[in-house]
Amino acid sequence: MKKIFIINYSLFTILCLFLFSSCHKPMQVNSVHTEALKVDASCDSLLDSAYLQRLAPYKEVVDREMSVKVGYVPDTLWVGAPECPLLNWLTDALWEAAKQLYPGRVDLAFVNMGSVRGEWLPGDLTFGQIYTVMPFENTLVVITLTGENLIELCDSIVSYGAQGLAGMRMTAVDGRLAEVTVGGKAVQPDKTYTVATSNYMTGGADHMTALTRYSDYWDSKQLIRDLYIQIAKEQDTIRAAVDGRVTIL
Repeated sequence: MKKIFIINYSLFTILCLFLFSSCHKPMQVNSVHTEALKVDASCDSLLDSAYLQRLAPYKEVVDREMSVKVGYVPDTLWVGAPECPLLNWLTDALWEAAKQLYPGRVDLAFVNMGSVRGEWLPGDLTFGQIYTVMPFENTLVVITLTGENLIELCDSIVSYGAQGLAGMRMTAVDGRLAEVTVGGKAVQPDKTYTVATSNYMTGGADHMTALTRYSDYWDSKQLIRDLYIQIAKEQDTIRAAVDGRVTIL
């Protein structure tokens, strides 16, 4: 037993000396080298065939479910600034879902462009394509903002880039906000408005800090992606166009 104690004590002493010396001689990074690696078919040789074989039955189930048709897209719904068809459809669909679920009036809807991860090409619209565009687990919420908050939101859109609006229109000229309307009427700074958006955006993501200034907050507890699937099925043929709701000159 005495021998074991001596060995443990020696190891402890060495460890302490090492830690003590490392405190006085911290490691320093002298240089950094980076190299871009191409990820394409040349990487196929690195695949673990045994793992892929075990995964195959599950992939088959997922692929089958993701290929189920939910609607039809006759024309490309592309994504771009300051306004685009796909973002318009997504925002209109969110607004429509909110009006069906929320017990009160819903004045407008807002969808951030950063949440849209693709476009829809002509042809059948599948579960997989909706998941690709909206892969996040965000829920539909309705918040209450003042007109002053909405004007601040539009100022942020002018400064940081296009976003999706439904029920509201805005125009900016030479980097300055010129007009903001809701329901065809000019926004009144002291009036309150209800806004459908995602629970993620109420944290002020993408520089949209105006969305954090809500006075009331209602969460549908329903995933926005599921609501898009439902509305796509109801519409069957998915159409959207640029209509001037966001104009930045």
